[in-house]
Amino acid sequence: MAAEPSRARAARRLQGRIAIVTGAGSRPPGEGTGKAISVLFACAGATVAVVDVDEERALATVAEIETLGGDAFAVLGDVASSSDSERIVSDVLSRCGRLEVLVNNVGIVPPPALPHEVPDEIWDAVLAVDLRSVMLMTKRCIPPLVAGGGGAIVNIASIGALTSNGATSSYGAAKAGMVRFTADTAVAYGRHGVRANAIAPGHIYTPLVANQDVEAREARRKVAPLGIEGTAWDVAWAALYLAGDEARFVTGACIPVDGGVTQISPLAASRLVNAP
Repeated sequence: MAAEPSRARAARRLQGRIAIVTGAGSRPPGEGTGKAISVLFACAGATVAVVDVDEERALATVAEIETLGGDAFAVLGDVASSSDSERIVSDVLSRCGRLEVLVNNVGIVPPPALPHEVPDEIWDAVLAVDLRSVMLMTKRCIPPLVAGGGGAIVNIASIGALTSNGATSSYGAAKAGMVRFTADTAVAYGRHGVRANAIAPGHIYTPLVANQDVEAREARRKVAPLGIEGTAWDVAWAALYLAGDEARFVTGACIPVDGGVTQISPLAASRLVNAP
């Protein structure tokens, strides 16, 4: 089992910092990565701006944080919209006066389709939500991060940026673009004290995959060298590390949180899946 938030374990790692987490609402059942990151950051002492297009989901995350004794508030908007992204960051700055952490987490996963079968509107929608939003939020947040002497950007990519299953080309293209954009951000603003890193989650159990059949989930588990399925909390702990001072010398990196999937050869993966 992945470690869920513990105020003792996370205490003071982000004490007094202001963090924006996009896509921070979560549909039931279970926890999405944005919600888990928000809750863990709040347990670490951050004030979290919970950003989502769905008011009910955003407020549910805020309520959970407040139940744990943390500090959070909801900000509604579409981060793939230029005007909304500008308003979201402006609202956070008006309320808090500064910003230290941005987590670009929002994302959508399209239905499987071969590259020549991807509808134009699906391609455009996936790149808008999964990549354009990262550019827009980074663009809006860089000035206050620089003005405050630096900070951390954590982008939630995917192993789909590093490997291919042949059927989610729009998603892979968007996440690969995110990884490249992360590196460019790290290089451009490192001398201003801004660090930018990406996380590439692997087979993580979240509400997005809650409706998968048992056999599909079992195959996902067995293909990983660790032989376990990840949870949103695994991603959240990695994000906490990258957002905090422990990662002061880490920037431009893409860290897989995948149970070893990206390191396994096809033959080895086949052996694991077919093992009793």
